[in-house]
Amino acid sequence: MPPVPSSTSRSFTRRRALALGGGALVGAALGGAGFTLPAQARTASKLAETFEAVAAKHGIPRDLLVAIGYAETRLTRHDGPSQANGFGMMHLVNNPEHRTLAEAARLTDHSKGALKNQNDANIDGAAAVLRAYADDQGFSEGTRRDIGAWYPVVARYSGASDPFVQRLYADGVYDALWTGFEKSGVVLEPDPVDPDRDAVPLGFRAMSNHVDYPPAQWAAAHSSNYTSSNRPSSYAINYVVIHVMQGTYAGSISWFQNPSSNVSAHYCVRSSDGQVTQMVRHRDIGWHAGNSTYNRHSVGIEHEGWFDQPQWYTEAMYRSSAALTRHICDMHGIPKERSRIIGHNQASSTPCPGQIWDWGRYMGYVTEDEGGDPVWDVVVESTSSDHFVASNSWQQSSWAANKYGDAYSFNTPEPVSDAAWFRANLPEAGTYRVEVWHPSDSGYNDRTPYVVATTSGNQSVHVNQRTGGGAWRSIGNFSLAAGYREVVGVSRWTSGSGYVIADAVRISLLG
Repeated sequence: MPPVPSSTSRSFTRRRALALGGGALVGAALGGAGFTLPAQARTASKLAETFEAVAAKHGIPRDLLVAIGYAETRLTRHDGPSQANGFGMMHLVNNPEHRTLAEAARLTDHSKGALKNQNDANIDGAAAVLRAYADDQGFSEGTRRDIGAWYPVVARYSGASDPFVQRLYADGVYDALWTGFEKSGVVLEPDPVDPDRDAVPLGFRAMSNHVDYPPAQWAAAHSSNYTSSNRPSSYAINYVVIHVMQGTYAGSISWFQNPSSNVSAHYCVRSSDGQVTQMVRHRDIGWHAGNSTYNRHSVGIEHEGWFDQPQWYTEAMYRSSAALTRHICDMHGIPKERSRIIGHNQASSTPCPGQIWDWGRYMGYVTEDEGGDPVWDVVVESTSSDHFVASNSWQQSSWAANKYGDAYSFNTPEPVSDAAWFRANLPEAGTYRVEVWHPSDSGYNDRTPYVVATTSGNQSVHVNQRTGGGAWRSIGNFSLAAGYREVVGVSRWTSGSGYVIADAVRISLLG
């Protein structure tokens, strides 16, 4: 039996200390609005040089500052405020419960107008706020060089009051550090930094008694932001309303928990992996549609992203949301038609969910499971010596009660290519549903990557293995080729914490 680790354990403990600043820019003076960048910044990537210079000025790891900008806006300056009244690439916020815009104005010489509208000022203001938070934590110069130590500072920057949501936000930033990216001339190399997650309380809550959709997490909206009811006895539920957040996943969850927001939706869906958080029960009336009639008769789903930024509209988000909508329709007898699955713009005067939202693609995913039972399926267990392939680093255990069969395989998270693969002989090319079975425990991984080898390349879906165990969980429908090969893998490369579990998968050909 494996020991159950703490929920914050990781198989390695080193923290990579990165240099603060870049070359000739380390000594740059960035005094107020309108500081001047070197000539090479104007001819190469001004944004990249701005991050270098600002990080050097404030004594902040450049990569951390870049990762925050990426997590907030994908390094894109959006038009207008976010749902939480935040501005600019670094999302400086101005609402009654979260005032990083005012803090930035106080800590720098930039006006609020410049902080809202100018990239250089916005990044400089965010860095000033982060440095002030680090000083409040008592960070020494050496500590400031440790990116992992900044985890509680990043959590505070989120503005969330709920530790659960603070960690959602901070984990998103550290995910960017782990995976790396290249955007707008800014390069962030992958770095398996180990965040100090122990510095932020876990904020764990029981979810099974609160959610109407079993795969969802639960984070309650503030009671002043929705109407308690007894639907469908009080009002029939006839619609699903689709929204785009104009903001981030963690930011919107925090905003719905803010008593001054006067807004809520039943669900939020994350862009990167389709994770779902429920915030209002179906029986209660969310304030999301801008129309009291639609509010009373609908379930609202918010999606992470911005109307004009297609990079947020991921395959994982579309598929996860479509599975949620299908569940809602089945639960309440709602026809799976566009007249009942509507955009926010059909309920009130708003551009939401925007022209980028692909209704044809989405409705295809909502209805693709129609047509009866699968025409073929196979279950592959990790105990099968012929159909399960893993290195010697993977161990087997029979400890968990809600496992599939007699045993399961487990490993620790590491940034290495060491996936455990389930093999299957697929009878024909076509659309297959992939379901996974795992035991659940608070010591298991909260972002386990399942990798599906599709006809268009590997696709990853992250699953929280701390909850929802002991049952089949669909991770989506995929186009798969015929033949015998490795079809579904469980990867160790994750920024989540706790044991990664490989137990069983079910692969079903849809007719």
